[in-house]
Amino acid sequence: IGTFRKFLTVHQGDDNLQSMLVGTVMRKIKSRSWKKQRYFKLQEDCTTIWYKSKKAGNTHSTFSVSDVEAIREGHQSEVLLSIADEFPADRCFTLVFRGRRGNLDLVAESVEEAQSWIRGMKKLIENLENMGEREKLDQWIGDLFKKADKNKDGRMNFKEVRDLLKMMNVDMNDSFLFSQMADKSQSGTLEDDEFVLFYKMLTQREDLLKVFQDYSADGQKLSQSDLEDFLKEEQLEEDDFQQKAKQLIEHYEPSDTAKLLNAMTFDGFLMYLGSSEGSIFNPRRRGVFQDMSQPLCHYFISSSHNTYLMEDQLRGQSSVEGYIRALNRGCRCVEVDCWDGANGEPIVYHGHTFTSKILFKDVVSAVGKYAFKVSEYPVILSIENHCSIEQQRVMAQHLNHILGDKLLKTTLDGKVGLPSPEDLKGKILLKAKKIGGLEESFNGMVEDSLTGEASDEDEVAEIDKDNLHRDSILSHLLPQKTKQHLSKELSDCVVYCKSVHFSSFKHSRIHSKFYEVTSFTESKARKHLRDAGMSTAEFVHHNSRQLTRVYPSGFRTDSSNFNPQEMWNAGCQIVALNFQTAGEGMDMNDGLFSQNGHCGYVLKPVFMREAAKRFDPEMPQNQDGYQPVILTIQVISGQQLPKVNIKEDSIVDPLVRVEIHGVPIDQAKQETRYIENNGFNPVWYDTLRFTVHTPELAMVRFVVEDYDKTSKNDFVGQYTLPLSCMQQGYRHIHLLSKDGTTIPPSSLFVHIRITKLDKPSSLS
Repeated sequence: IGTFRKFLTVHQGDDNLQSMLVGTVMRKIKSRSWKKQRYFKLQEDCTTIWYKSKKAGNTHSTFSVSDVEAIREGHQSEVLLSIADEFPADRCFTLVFRGRRGNLDLVAESVEEAQSWIRGMKKLIENLENMGEREKLDQWIGDLFKKADKNKDGRMNFKEVRDLLKMMNVDMNDSFLFSQMADKSQSGTLEDDEFVLFYKMLTQREDLLKVFQDYSADGQKLSQSDLEDFLKEEQLEEDDFQQKAKQLIEHYEPSDTAKLLNAMTFDGFLMYLGSSEGSIFNPRRRGVFQDMSQPLCHYFISSSHNTYLMEDQLRGQSSVEGYIRALNRGCRCVEVDCWDGANGEPIVYHGHTFTSKILFKDVVSAVGKYAFKVSEYPVILSIENHCSIEQQRVMAQHLNHILGDKLLKTTLDGKVGLPSPEDLKGKILLKAKKIGGLEESFNGMVEDSLTGEASDEDEVAEIDKDNLHRDSILSHLLPQKTKQHLSKELSDCVVYCKSVHFSSFKHSRIHSKFYEVTSFTESKARKHLRDAGMSTAEFVHHNSRQLTRVYPSGFRTDSSNFNPQEMWNAGCQIVALNFQTAGEGMDMNDGLFSQNGHCGYVLKPVFMREAAKRFDPEMPQNQDGYQPVILTIQVISGQQLPKVNIKEDSIVDPLVRVEIHGVPIDQAKQETRYIENNGFNPVWYDTLRFTVHTPELAMVRFVVEDYDKTSKNDFVGQYTLPLSCMQQGYRHIHLLSKDGTTIPPSSLFVHIRITKLDKPSSLS
């Protein structure tokens, strides 16, 4: 199999990888009391880690190197911090997995062994990240070959080939197998060259070959001129076509002979269309490309709700890890729910519930450490304060001592109004109640403490009391609201984000200050959107001047999410979601913030930033510069879709649903037909068309499902992106799991066209 598969090479001189291949005994740590020895070993494929208990028995576990997102050295997890007195930092490390899977905390027997694994894992991860799409496909099939080769003889007998095909999510009858694979040696098995032939046949892309031949003058290669035509007519590239074609040949063409001829072979064409340049997401919008010098209220801000929770809101675990994960996903507004704790130390947890508790100072330390790892733009700490005056002072001490200069304590010199993300780079802002306004606090006119409601954001208090008797679980959750003292020390930490109670849009128009922030539950926000006689334009207008936070209803005890699009349509900036919960809400959030460098800030369309524009998402045709478009998507094929049913014989019947999320009139979804028993290389050639009236706000979500006529379809994969970030022409969509992680080599192949609709006769 080595003749066709590119293994990750293990250089003889790499002692770290050699040591990992031999294997090491390390302690797996789950808590102060759960510390067990396990034998860890890198498998020969150099992509799988195998481990088992030292005790007798065959039970073992494995995980893929591709599942690991990062390695943290030393005591950099709550678990390892809890045993810091027992094991030195230089023997400890944490493997952080992608998605929502728990960390793996390990202690090696020696510093040298710890370093071998840390360096070795980093090298393996780097090698994987540098793989091309074709190499990922080779590796995927190679892994399946190993699983299907039950007798480990390096050959494939008839039964093993059938098993391999089922693993690949494809169903082929016996006669097809034998006629197509030509067991030339008549041995009843596929050996070396025969398997290579079989592999090539399986991975042949007829859909791409058709496109290639349409533009190739001789059917064998694309000359530079052919490639220029393709880029101009199909891909609608905006660059200098000649320069672009040269660059693509240089970058993706594997044949030196073809390069000398300034030509691209089919292999080069495959590599180009499988790359980031051939993907649906426009590479020009990957980095920070927007104006970052506008006031904060002009941006959508990636925001987390109940950031400390890893699970549900009633009994879930609270963890500092929640903050690290959210910040590492580009989140720029995290929530801290503060209560009085033992020994004078404030704690963070979901009040009046059975969720576990963590120390406020540990949360602040984690935020200070991870705030600017993936984005240099400001982080907002949304404080829900239930603490006594004494513990509020402790909170202020921790904020000042731990964050130091990162904590914004004063207004920016010469700045009138809300500063911009650019102005606030590297700064952490507190959003909380404040005594008086900016004016008084800096004139030294504030007494030591004043009486005020320290939290009008207690989410549980938003629950309709009439409904409480229906739900015994929630009946004890509603605290009595009381007037509460605010400490001057904590109040002084609040500069540009003073939490205030919302009265009405009219009241805000007349009285509100630029630094005041209002918070709504999703239900209250919807009420303001739909109040009789109240135009949504009022909400948009309010949000052109002020920051608004919207968070999930207290009834969502399972930590589920609402679809944030409705709130973005109204211009709400801080739409807080449960980052710990996978699903449509987080797909939308990840999709919107995948642009602009994943920095957590996305500039709102110009018609939502200018107060005079009065944009109404309910009536988009009244907008200045209204320009609807027709989005045409031809769903051509799918590649290597994952199995969703654990049953070995089950093979996916895939269909693709395309959803448009945007202003109300743009909300739409259409589906392809389903293809029976083929998740490996289904072909549709189905065309879906949408009219989009406000393309600037539209999100496009591609969902692949396993069709089931008797029950709900199973989720297979999805990909969500802003319409404004879509590339036109022939494009691959690299699918994501329910958790938002990549599932190589799974993809869809589509053709995209976006055309202006000149004179809309109606809004139907």
